[in-house]
Amino acid sequence: MKTLKILAFISLAITLQSCGDDDKDKNNLFKLDTSAMKQQYHLHETLSLSLVNAKNKPVDSVVYYLNNERAGKVTGNEKLDIKLEGRKFGYQNIKALTFYDGENAEVTGRIELVSDIQPELLEYEIVNTYPHDIEAYTQGLEFYRDTLYEGTGQYQHSTLRKVDYKTGKVYKKISQKGEYFGEGITILNNKVYQLTWREKTGFIYDADTFEKIKEFPYFKNIEGWGLTNDGEYLYQSDGTEKIWKLDPETLKEVDYVNVYTSNSKIKAVNELEWIDGKIYGNVYQKDAVAVIDPATGAVETIINFSELKQKVTKHPKMDVLNGIAYNPKTKTIFVTGKNWDKMFEVKIKKKTEE
Repeated sequence: MKTLKILAFISLAITLQSCGDDDKDKNNLFKLDTSAMKQQYHLHETLSLSLVNAKNKPVDSVVYYLNNERAGKVTGNEKLDIKLEGRKFGYQNIKALTFYDGENAEVTGRIELVSDIQPELLEYEIVNTYPHDIEAYTQGLEFYRDTLYEGTGQYQHSTLRKVDYKTGKVYKKISQKGEYFGEGITILNNKVYQLTWREKTGFIYDADTFEKIKEFPYFKNIEGWGLTNDGEYLYQSDGTEKIWKLDPETLKEVDYVNVYTSNSKIKAVNELEWIDGKIYGNVYQKDAVAVIDPATGAVETIINFSELKQKVTKHPKMDVLNGIAYNPKTKTIFVTGKNWDKMFEVKIKKKTEE
């Protein structure tokens, strides 16, 4: 009896292995024809897809998908042209589902969609230098009704404050609970929105009194980094190349963009500021600000602020550039950093020809 059971088990194992091999062989019958494909494409280009059919199987049709969305169907192994205009920057995962002899087989690949804009390097002129709280681990900075609001981070030390930017004096401040690491802030409709880093929780305060209106969970399992608004929607960064567009009432996702240059994604976009229809984003640990088209995620210009670090008092807690606020009254930009003792008022200008 034991011998029969062993033989039956071996027979079943062989059958299962055989089925697995058949499935594997099916998906090896076809390959994406990469001879005319590139690794990176731009929005104005067309992606042409077809298959290599090395064993000349009679193909009935092929259905192509980009990022799991059906992109088109062809009869036989005809070429399919896909216009890339309107798609988001980033990886486009390709799947081809081939139907032949009453069977089907799947092959996959991917390309990367990048910006066709080569970012221009901008320069700046320092207009004024002001004192800044050296203990402030700056995470968010924004002007509202001629008042500078600042959000700071670090566990046990996270705050929301109003600041006299000319003197650096903090004249109103509240602290967050010790388990929260404060991140970006923005003010919309007289409400201050403040993120936390890894706690997946945000807070809404009355902009005048700092009374907490409510707290909210993040719409997705992401980190909280930077925050800004366009007067209608919120924009949140999460440490990746993504900037999320949110409904300020529901705090749910409306849309998103991937931040890209002409050859790569830009990760770690941190503190954000909305200026004249563009998003200015501190790139974490790069001491630079990327000027981003909020509709596409394309980086249009870059401002290198690395020299500002040389004008700040060096000390053990001093950290990177972070904090950018536009003052519509003076039409100037204020920048500082984490535990910097200075804040700089600057004007942005085109790079001078050498």
